Amino acid sequence: MDLYEALYTTRAMRRVEPDPIPDEVVALMMDAAIRAPSGGNAQNWRWLFVTDPDLRAALAVLYREAWEELTTTLYAGRLERAEAAGDETTVRILRSSQWLADHFAEVPLVVLPYHRNDPSGASIYPAVWNLMLAARGQGVGCTLTTILGMFRHDEVAELLGVPTDRGWTNAAAVTCGYPRGRWGVAARAPAHEVAFADRWGEPPPWRVDRPLWPDRIPEPRP
Repeated sequence: MDLYEALYTTRAMRRVEPDPIPDEVVALMMDAAIRAPSGGNAQNWRWLFVTDPDLRAALAVLYREAWEELTTTLYAGRLERAEAAGDETTVRILRSSQWLADHFAEVPLVVLPYHRNDPSGASIYPAVWNLMLAARGQGVGCTLTTILGMFRHDEVAELLGVPTDRGWTNAAAVTCGYPRGRWGVAARAPAHEVAFADRWGEPPPWRVDRPLWPDRIPEPRP
């Protein structure tokens, strides 16, 4: 797969099929993940790949609880406001997120990356993105979600035997499966509207009025 196709079309895929992901694909995802930059080359990460149906069912209970806590606190009223405002994008995302909460046990693979001594996430999140890009190259859709770590961190650790007393902290849960939807370029505010040059508020000397991929990627230097 072309590098820029992967970068431009790797969207959050919450609605996935229950079909298992082959071991060789999972191995590729993990091998790509650990090639990411790591601060001081410490590689202070551990990765849990959960496929066992009973464990996924138990995680699903915790995920639903976490989602309900989120939607009654930080996200309280968000869906209703979006519906009233005709904000179809937000409505679609929230309904997709609800689907994941309702069907979490059916997701064939959940990856839980753990880190130690990486409070900013500067080492673990590049590795997570590597994993997701490798999955994209194999037609596997992923979603990075942090609500299990936010709201049920200790319960997840106890369920999976994570030695949190040794400093291991969950960075995310990455749900993985063959997508029910289609890949595509996500709609975003134009790059020049969210970027500044040299000083805050100063516009950059370029504009990007529509996505550069696939037909306007500049040629690399020889």
